[in-house]
Amino acid sequence: MTTQTSTGQATETTLYMKRVFQVPREKVFQAWTSPDLLKKWFAASDDYTCPIAEVDARVEGKFRIAMKHTTKGMTHTAVGVYREVKSPERLVFTWSWEGEEENGETLVTIDFRSVGNTTEMMFKHENFPSKKVRDDHEQGWIGCFNRFAAAVK
Repeated sequence: MTTQTSTGQATETTLYMKRVFQVPREKVFQAWTSPDLLKKWFAASDDYTCPIAEVDARVEGKFRIAMKHTTKGMTHTAVGVYREVKSPERLVFTWSWEGEEENGETLVTIDFRSVGNTTEMMFKHENFPSKKVRDDHEQGWIGCFNRFAAAVK
């Protein structure tokens, strides 16, 4: 499976990414809302696993997703609340890390567009407290999205 990737930062506190996946958008949307599928791809690199994926994909529903380092044992857990769930077109949710209050709460907006037999995923993650935090998240999302492509085959 081939994917296309592009990134571009409009501001220091907003991250934009676009990926094209060679599967229908229903499958791409499901990979974001199914705990079993999230566990297959939500990890910043192959050095991590996803032992926890709790998802209540409805407006005001919550999620809790964890990445655990395979050798160091440290765990990073993301939590948030869904603001918009429009299957298979759009997801909007808050995002924060347990135990990392200094990074505050950010907002993720994902639009899924059918392009022939492929899906264009437009990803926006905004309201970062600094450029460094945004850049750190960009690297994490790139790792996740590389694994995502394999999970939605």
